[in-house]
Amino acid sequence: MLGGMADSVVSRPDADLAYHLEGAGPLVGQSHGLFFSRAAEDAAGLMDLRPLLAERRLLRYDARGHGRSGGGPDPASYTWDALADDLIAVADEVRGGEPVDWIGQSMGTGTLLHAAVRSPERFRRLVLQIPPTTGETREAARDMYRQGADFVETKGKDAWVRGMQQFGVPEIFADVPSYRYDPDVRGEMLPSVLRGAALTDLPPTEALATLTHPTLILAWESDPVHPVSTAEYLVKTLPDARLHVSSTSADVRTWPARVAEFLRS
Repeated sequence: MLGGMADSVVSRPDADLAYHLEGAGPLVGQSHGLFFSRAAEDAAGLMDLRPLLAERRLLRYDARGHGRSGGGPDPASYTWDALADDLIAVADEVRGGEPVDWIGQSMGTGTLLHAAVRSPERFRRLVLQIPPTTGETREAARDMYRQGADFVETKGKDAWVRGMQQFGVPEIFADVPSYRYDPDVRGEMLPSVLRGAALTDLPPTEALATLTHPTLILAWESDPVHPVSTAEYLVKTLPDARLHVSSTSADVRTWPARVAEFLRS
């Protein structure tokens, strides 16, 4: 965690969700991606969130089943639709009734979009980082997650991680030694988390088209798990969206400053 602050907890069905606040100013929340956590994001060292802390209170939490948060055995509780309930609960714990800006990354993007569709009045601006597969491109991901869950149950988490590491990192991060595949999900929860990911997708197009929030979409190239095609679909579907695509790791490192400028505007 950025400042090493002690966690607070929001109690949810079958899960206590660990979160912390840092900084001063208007609130912005952040939801991490599948297999990540606050600690895993910090260890990857790819996105320095300090530009946000210069003028914002930053709310970060570990999603159900990830990092320091608990979770139960039901795969349905790990779908983006279900995780949206957790996001809303964490936001309501802190936001004081005012609409809040929110950043979602990968799984966090899917979670945020479901939360915004369900309760648009809770949000002011949206930042969607590396939108995940959706529609036709999600079918291969579904198969991968289902097969992964079966593999973990028979061979264990460590063997699954070794197998996934053989795929390497996206080409854009070949020059980033700290970028590695090291899921922050406990082995006993991992099959349920994987099966939940296989069950889920973004909200329908007609629902997304109702979201009038100013939206910044940030994508990177060479990553089939986060294809640019999803970002292009979202920028066409959301009424007030803009898109930036990075082709180098150096450009990805500009994202926190881009986000800070977007939220400031």
